[in-house]
Amino acid sequence: MTDARTLLRCFLRTYLVGAAFNTRGLQNVGIVYAMEPGLRAIYPDPKQRRDARKRYLKHYNTHPFWTPLLVGTFLSLEALIARGKAPPEMLTTLKDTTTYTLSAIGDSVFGGSFLVFWSLTTTCMLVANLHWAALCWTGLLFLSLQAFKLFTFAAGLRGGLKVLNMLRNWDLINWGERLKLANAVVLVILLYEVWPGAHPQYAWERPGELAWGLASAGLCLAGWVLARFHLSRIILFFILALVAAAVPMLTGYFSSGI
Repeated sequence: MTDARTLLRCFLRTYLVGAAFNTRGLQNVGIVYAMEPGLRAIYPDPKQRRDARKRYLKHYNTHPFWTPLLVGTFLSLEALIARGKAPPEMLTTLKDTTTYTLSAIGDSVFGGSFLVFWSLTTTCMLVANLHWAALCWTGLLFLSLQAFKLFTFAAGLRGGLKVLNMLRNWDLINWGERLKLANAVVLVILLYEVWPGAHPQYAWERPGELAWGLASAGLCLAGWVLARFHLSRIILFFILALVAAAVPMLTGYFSSGI
């Protein structure tokens, strides 16, 4: 279909998909820029290439981490369209449905789970003065993310529409929910590290240890409630805020009564 250099240019251009973000087409200019080297190789005829380019100038938006996979898949379909083995409408349907589905999954798994886990674990290491561990951990996760992008680009390029079955088997939504629960645990650890006062030999010897325990238990409970009942985080926040405001008032009331 295309040579390795052209494919590499397409892959590297996916990192700039948001560079020309606009309110009309969102990431449409960026996706055209990423597809351009591949379209030039697939469609030597300028008119056919212009028609193919128009398919991407319409509204397009998805999570940036999925752009390599989509570009690879789009190139695979464009090769089929150029050989007359697939209608152009197939790509339009794919672009108008899959991109938004992947956008929602990306926001949940990457934006709401993975990146939060990355930042929380790194912060825990920095607070514990494990600076080299934090640097190595961040470098490892960063390289893993780039490997993920390269792998999905190649999978979309080789598999075409079959890559959607691969994503379905990954069950990313449930993995994202599990990672959010892990984030709640890491947040408890971070809360313990930054809690005012030195850490004594025995936890119960430090004033405020009970408050830390209650706050940590409440945080874990909140994470479980969100995952189990899918309650709105705003509603849960207001409930916790009311409880936090009521506890000192009730404590003062009973203390004055005694």
